[in-house]
Amino acid sequence: MNIQPGHLTLAQLRQLHTHITPLTLDAAARPGIRASAELVHQAAQSGDAVYGVNTGFGKLANQRIAQADLETLQLNLLRSHAVGVGEPMSEPVVRLILLMKAASLARGYSGIRELVIDRLFAFYNLGITPVIPCQGSVGASGDLAPLAHLCLPLIGEGEVFYGHTRMPAAKALHMAQLEPIKLSAKEGLALINGTQVSTGLAIDALLATERLFEAAVISGAVTLDATRGSDGPFDPRIHAVRGQPGQIACAAAYRALAVGSAIRKSHLEGDDRVQDPYCLRCQPQVMGACLDQMRYATNVLMREANAVTDNPLVFADSGTQDLALGRPEPDRAPSGGSDPHAMGERGGVLLSGGNFHAEPVALAADALAVVIAEIGAITERRIAMLVDTVVSRLPAFLTPEPGLNSGFMIVHVTAAALASENKSLAHPASVDSLPTSANQEDHVSMATFAARRLQQMLRNTEYIVAIELLAAAQGIEFLRPLQSSAVLEGILALVRSVSPAMMVDRSLAPDMELMRGLVTQGRIGLAGEAQIQELTALRLD
Repeated sequence: MNIQPGHLTLAQLRQLHTHITPLTLDAAARPGIRASAELVHQAAQSGDAVYGVNTGFGKLANQRIAQADLETLQLNLLRSHAVGVGEPMSEPVVRLILLMKAASLARGYSGIRELVIDRLFAFYNLGITPVIPCQGSVGASGDLAPLAHLCLPLIGEGEVFYGHTRMPAAKALHMAQLEPIKLSAKEGLALINGTQVSTGLAIDALLATERLFEAAVISGAVTLDATRGSDGPFDPRIHAVRGQPGQIACAAAYRALAVGSAIRKSHLEGDDRVQDPYCLRCQPQVMGACLDQMRYATNVLMREANAVTDNPLVFADSGTQDLALGRPEPDRAPSGGSDPHAMGERGGVLLSGGNFHAEPVALAADALAVVIAEIGAITERRIAMLVDTVVSRLPAFLTPEPGLNSGFMIVHVTAAALASENKSLAHPASVDSLPTSANQEDHVSMATFAARRLQQMLRNTEYIVAIELLAAAQGIEFLRPLQSSAVLEGILALVRSVSPAMMVDRSLAPDMELMRGLVTQGRIGLAGEAQIQELTALRLD
């Protein structure tokens, strides 16, 4: 796959973080990379103080570094910043980080040589996945510690997974017939400065949320049939007069899922209920709002995936960089700012700024946290309704002999516990900030934690949706021989392929694990999408 820096798409990231596909860097990016690297070389030779080139870092920026020590400065930077703790990030997430780091540097605003960028692509293509501990970043000044762990293997230090085996980076480089790289001026700083770790974690969670969302829409539709709910609240006129796009799309999906259901038709024959509970009736409103929030997060995260987020930035007047993506006009000097350092005959400049601050990622991740919690919250309410015979008009706790059997009683308790846990996890991480670097870096985003905590929330909600699918399928058993719609009958067959109907008590824990597997793999959503076009409108791209 040819990678055009600044033009990564969600479809590409969806594919590349799960399947290693050989990557090549678009040739059009190379002149800009060379021009920015040359400008940094000139800065290093000039004798002027240039942050990140011949000074210390953070609070130590006022410390000048001797010319003879510039390479040692970059080496020490990687070593000193590789202080993360915790379990390693998953290999798919690290692949995303590798890809985005390489693509960002290849935009040609970082002053880093082609050799280093090509080595990042080589790591991806060869399946050399650096070991990155999951904790240790506050999401400002870049994801310093995790990115240091990402890049230590470039110089033959740290650890990697190679062939899914954890080993010293030096051993993996030897096996892959690669020599360690010797870093030049600014390259260590460019490698560890940026938001790629928090962005990679957030995009990984976004893709999982997309699969979860589709499964939850379908599970809600199965519950609507199991409880013989009304389809009146899904009438397109209701949603058109409100005008919320996610709500309109979700209502269309629910209508399409119900087409041809004999169970739904039976609702019209002698049912004396006037209105269904909100967890049924307001599904388009709740899930539609979640979809709109997911689309907001997608836009933010894709901008960030294509962004240049290190510091200082290198603007080389080479006429080769991508002006459409925000580069200043070639003949126009930057105004304002923080001590620009002009270099070279054509007016190139190094500018210090704060693109490494990951506040956009933190806020997007917090938005996803609320989405995940809300999907779980309304799903848990439908499970509670299913086991309540007064509301559902199904046997108590979905068992033919309540009392002798407890049925789905405690399965619902598990769902309630998980939904409640999500409430605490959904607290926004972005509102917290602790100053670092002797108060030089005095406001931070906490974006890395904001994105990382989404995994536990996803796991909780995947179980909740899996439980609803099991419970709703059990409810349908008591309505036979009536049939649901063709698409929902396909979903029910998928449920039954891993979990038979429960007419006497047994442990449902294995069934719940298998059902969660179907949710996380996207099997529920794909089963529906194969049959109705309206579900594809719920995708994020």
